[in-house]
Amino acid sequence: MTPAVRRPALLLAGTASTSYREAVTRAPDVTSQWMARGEHEIPPTEAWLTAGEVDRAVGLRFTKRRTEYLLRRWVCKQAVAVATGIPTDLPSLARIEVANHPGGAPYVQVDGSALTLDVSLTDRAGWAVCVVGERRGRVGCDLEIVEPRSAGFVADFLTPAEQEFVDSRPDHDRSAAANLIWSAKESALKVLQTGLRRDTRSVEVVVAAPEGAGAGSATGWAGLEVRTAEGGLMSGWWRRDGVFLVTVAAERPIPPPTTMLGSVDLAAARPTHSWLRRPLSP
Repeated sequence: MTPAVRRPALLLAGTASTSYREAVTRAPDVTSQWMARGEHEIPPTEAWLTAGEVDRAVGLRFTKRRTEYLLRRWVCKQAVAVATGIPTDLPSLARIEVANHPGGAPYVQVDGSALTLDVSLTDRAGWAVCVVGERRGRVGCDLEIVEPRSAGFVADFLTPAEQEFVDSRPDHDRSAAANLIWSAKESALKVLQTGLRRDTRSVEVVVAAPEGAGAGSATGWAGLEVRTAEGGLMSGWWRRDGVFLVTVAAERPIPPPTTMLGSVDLAAARPTHSWLRRPLSP
């Protein structure tokens, strides 16, 4: 049976508390950054990959999986290079290795040594996002498309309070609301390092409207909070760019992520499914 999520009396759907903003104010040295890139940028050569990454990519038979694997590494290496000052030429990017812990969470090494940066990766329909956090513990991010979600999906994966939030939206906004809640759950489950192995109803999302986002309003980000069934609380941010939604959750409060040099404009991006032309990799 799914454990009930304990909700504080004043935590209502659409009215996230200010605790995350207060905590960020008390920790001005905290930084977070984000970058988006597209699969059309992936170099045709292996010169930007480590030997281990090449071996892993070659072992992925299905084009979709191989392309997503390479795209996540492309955006992560670009973001890490910007964050650390490493050049972005292909041989320099090969110094950066994007590996995974046994549970699937990514981590980064440069010249064989692990970085203190915390990164999270996500991809959807030919585009990928990397979020980089410094000195504030684990971060998680997710990229989704605003697309129809069935009543069954909402009932099966969202908590009663989240369902009420979705149902309270105008008809034209319900799909966006459902995708936003789902995306924030995905981000939070990455912070918890469980992924979808954990019941999605054991975490509950509360979002703030963009116009009430406070510190994030000037950057396009609005606040969110995620409460776990065990009583834990994560803060984070969300934004909509065109047909895409981006969410970020964090173990500790972080400011709205700043856009990194070289990031594409997701508002102008269009979903692509290039793997359909050749499902199996050569």
